[in-house]
Amino acid sequence: MPELPEVETVRRGLTRLVQGATIDHVDVYYAKMVRPDAEIFTADLIGRKIEKIDRRGKYLLFRFSGNLTMVSHLRMEGKYDVQPEGSPIPKHTHVIFHLTDNRELRYNDTRKFGRMRLVETGTEGVELPSLGKLGPEPTADTLTLAYMQQVFGKSHKVVKPFLLDQSRIAGLGNIYVDEVLWLSKINPLTPADTLTKDQLATLRQNIIAEIAMAIKGHGTTVHTFSTAFGETGNFQNHLHVYGHEGEPCERCGTEIVKIKVAQRGTHFCPRCQSYPPEALEEIKDD
Repeated sequence: MPELPEVETVRRGLTRLVQGATIDHVDVYYAKMVRPDAEIFTADLIGRKIEKIDRRGKYLLFRFSGNLTMVSHLRMEGKYDVQPEGSPIPKHTHVIFHLTDNRELRYNDTRKFGRMRLVETGTEGVELPSLGKLGPEPTADTLTLAYMQQVFGKSHKVVKPFLLDQSRIAGLGNIYVDEVLWLSKINPLTPADTLTKDQLATLRQNIIAEIAMAIKGHGTTVHTFSTAFGETGNFQNHLHVYGHEGEPCERCGTEIVKIKVAQRGTHFCPRCQSYPPEALEEIKDD
């Protein structure tokens, strides 16, 4: 699933490509993908100008003229691209926004999991509760140490699924959680409320820096992610631990292992990220 850096990369590409463009008409080939129903969805967008494209967490927010916003979630494999009007339509193209300048903004999704929702601008968090409950963005201004101390201190959940919870911190997914925990020398099975202030400060710094670097690297392509220009990201070349099971840790040479934590594949160094005592006891009990 595209995480925050990938979605932000798509947002920036789409801003360059279609901000200021006007919708002539829309074709929906998979009706379950849009809300309200396809007939209303397509009618509401005719003549609308794409004034801006924002992002919140992993959601894209297309701001249209007339106080209308389209909330778009790429889910597992959703992609946008722009083609000349009348170009051949690939099998997995499910929505086409025909622009008045003889171009087409296309949404492609091999698994059909992506969703688009039209709402009145400003009501996104009400109409989509999951968006309204998102935690702070992982930036220096919004993700404060005081906030992290507060929310981590209230939960005994192990830190890997805790960080995947979008209501805690917005935009982090499996890849970047593994990376920031390795950078911070924190085992993924550590209970959130046992992390010290110094550990949280290090974790915060690494989250902010890693996400910023991944955005600069145009995101990570592990399976099928591509930008709005059809290009792959390149941050996969800078991953330290994710996808490196069986290889030596860059810091200590210990073999990177992969385990399941909360049903998610999880990569870590058993030496640099040693098990906390609580986790060892739980493993013995199992």
